[in-house]
Formats: sequence, structure tokens, C-alpha cells
Amino acid sequence: MIAFRPSSLCIGTYAGGGGRGVYDLADDWTLGDADPVAANASFGTYAPRFGLHYLVDERDAGTVGAYRRDAAGWQRLASVETGGAAPCHVALNHAQTALAVANYASGSVSLFVLDANGLPRSPAQVHANSGHGPNAERQEAPHAHWVGFSPDDRWLYQTDLGTDEILAFPVADGALGPARIAHAAPPGSGPRHLLLHPKHPGRAYLASELANTLTLLDRNEDRFHPRALVSTLPAGATGVSIVAHLCANRAGDRLYVTNRGDDSIAVFALDADGVPTLLQHAPAGGASPRFCLLLERDRRMIVANERAQTVTVLAVDDDGLLAPTGISLAVPGAACVLDLDPAR
Repeated sequence: MIAFRPSSLCIGTYAGGGGRGVYDLADDWTLGDADPVAANASFGTYAPRFGLHYLVDERDAGTVGAYRRDAAGWQRLASVETGGAAPCHVALNHAQTALAVANYASGSVSLFVLDANGLPRSPAQVHANSGHGPNAERQEAPHAHWVGFSPDDRWLYQTDLGTDEILAFPVADGALGPARIAHAAPPGSGPRHLLLHPKHPGRAYLASELANTLTLLDRNEDRFHPRALVSTLPAGATGVSIVAHLCANRAGDRLYVTNRGDDSIAVFALDADGVPTLLQHAPAGGASPRFCLLLERDRRMIVANERAQTVTVLAVDDDGLLAPTGISLAVPGAACVLDLDPAR
């Protein structure tokens, strides 16, 4: 196994939590300097075609930036308005010709065409959803929380926590078509993140924040049909908890969901049909695990705990189960983990 280097990771932070930008990590697991070039970097994605990182700036006047990272640090090449408020998720299409952003507060999705250098062309095409859900506190309006493309890039999908929907948009020649309701989730469930199965893209998994559930869906172009639903919480769990992030291994036989409140990582086995079976609830090591990054080559999971303002490290064993390592690093405003070695 190649020796793991924590210096290949950076931590995106919220300014409201005391973060001062994107923090480096040192190889001895100490917190390095913060680069203020990217504030409120709550999510990011990487384009190997251009060697660029795209980071959202989650604030009312939302922006997304294109950044290059080298030995000298972070260089911002572009920053463009998303046309929405509080952008919280960003995704590239597989051809790396388009960039999509979910704007939480405005309940909208933005689509940018990328130029020959990988920079987003402004203005974005923007679609704002309408409606609300039964939870008056959390679903008073649309709240886009995730975006992603179908494997053939013909469809852009969006989850809406506020309206209990997955939306599908046809995409052709960089143009965003009209929205279609691809899935109506149970009222009040609050769909947060969607994940297409890494081996079988006709299957997908929906993590619903307010219901604390994981739903197996069958995908057919612009439609998702529910096939199985399981809780992400331990049996008999009490107290307030909400789902945050999910990820899967490359083989597609292990899936992980973070629970904020229960402060655990739910580990599921996925059988040949993609049906999830709970294996474990592993302690996240901090309060409110907002984000997790699975590093399979290094057999580690890195967790950003928003309320605890820490980043913790879990070991991943041969069966995909998680175990504490004792590594916990204080990071003000911890929001997400950025991988500078995405080819790992």
C-alpha cells in the first residue's frame, strides 16, 4: 500500500463557524495554514481534464469558483455568480463540458457551459423550483441540495429537500430543458443526496434528511421508482437526528451514510441486486458529521463534523466496516474534505 499523506487533503470551511478559508493538512495530522481565496467552500468537485477544482461559496449571493492548486497554493481562475442563493453542491458532467450547481436557499439549479480552459461561462442557465412540503420549519420553500448527471450526460438530476422531489432536466448541446418530476418522495422526508450505483447506473440511492432513510431506486432515464427503504438509524434510536452525506465504494457493495445527531456512520452491504443490508453504526468521532470522504486505497474515511468543528479519521477494514483511529483534528467551521489526489 502506498503511504498515505494527509497533505493530499484540504478542508473547506464555513466563515460563520470561524473558518478562514481552505485549510491545509500536514503529514503529521496537524492543521496547516488557511488560504482565504475560497470562503464558505462547503462542497467541491475536480476536473482532471483541466486540472481544476470547482468550489461553491455558500452564501446568499452565491458563487462558484474554478481553482488550480499547486505547490504555491490555491489560485482562483474564475468566480461567477450562480444566479441563486447558498449554493451547496456542485457536479461535473462526465464529458467535463458542463458544471451544475444546487442552490439551497433559492431552491434552484444552475447549469454552466465550460469553455476550452474549463472556466464556467456566465451567466448560468437557472431553473427555480416551486412548492413546499409539510414540515413548516424545514420545507417552507424549495431547497435544492444535490445535482448530478446521468452516465450518458443526457439528464441532469436534482434533489429538492423542500418539496420532497427528485427533478430531471434533459440536457442537449449545453442547454437545460424543462424540469420533470422524476420521483415524488414521501411527504416530509426531505430528499438530500442521491447516488447512482457505481456499477449499475440503473440503480440509485436516495438519502432523505428529515426521515433518516435510505431508499433504493430503479432509474429509467427521467424516472426513479422506489424498490426498498431502510432506516439509517439504530433500532430504538431516540433524539433528533438528520441524514447528511452518503458515498459508496468502487465495487458497489458497500455504502455509507452519515447521521447528524446520532453522530454515526451507517454502513450497508449492497447485494447483487443493490438491496442494502445494515452492517454497522460506527461512531463518527464528532458531533454532526456533515461530510465523509472514502479513501479506498488508503483504507480510511475522513469525516468533517460540522457542530464539533473537527475532522476525524476512521479506519476501513477488509469488509468495509469502520473503526476509530483516535485521530481528531480541530478545524473551525469544518464543512467538507477536498482530495488533492483524486486519482488515488
